[in-house]
Amino acid sequence: MIQIVDYGSGNINAIANIYKGLNVAVSIAKKPEVLRTAEKVILPGVGSFDHVIKCLNESGMRGALNELVLEKKKPILGICVGMQIMANKSEEGVLQGLGWIDGEVKQFNTSSFSKKAPLPHMGWNNASPTKISKLFINLEINPLFYFLHSYYFSCSREKDVLAVTEYGDKFASVVNSDNIFGVQFHPEKSHQWGIQLLKNFGDL
Repeated sequence: MIQIVDYGSGNINAIANIYKGLNVAVSIAKKPEVLRTAEKVILPGVGSFDHVIKCLNESGMRGALNELVLEKKKPILGICVGMQIMANKSEEGVLQGLGWIDGEVKQFNTSSFSKKAPLPHMGWNNASPTKISKLFINLEINPLFYFLHSYYFSCSREKDVLAVTEYGDKFASVVNSDNIFGVQFHPEKSHQWGIQLLKNFGDL
């Protein structure tokens, strides 16, 4: 059973509908006791870093997530800011992140871009894998995904970068450490590429 964490942030129903269309068992978790039964977890998130981590803290599910992810090693997929809060901290706020993947969320420095590019980074762009992963099975070499963000995940360890995207400069658009996965884009808005990626996560 895939549990989608509902803590007041993210496109919960859109993700659930994709899995239902794939005939994959999915449920929405609003309480820790429900979440603890998950075999796989999706952690969506939209908005600012501090707002999202505050919503998660107030939901009472942070402890259950730590137990699932760090102790039981259940696969988890963070989406957009749901990925960003897996970092230690963010330049966007003052609150501490989950600290699951060593790194910091930083704002794009447009003054350093080799090509002029506005913020936010919005629209379709490629995610180019840096290594082989089951998350990319049956996807094109450089699949297209839908992005909407002004901050990016800067990993402390290069081995935690699973795919990169170019927007003014290259940044990590997919991160991974053991059972923990995160994508900066919105697979639920990315048509066939996003559907395939969500299917791949369900098949891990």
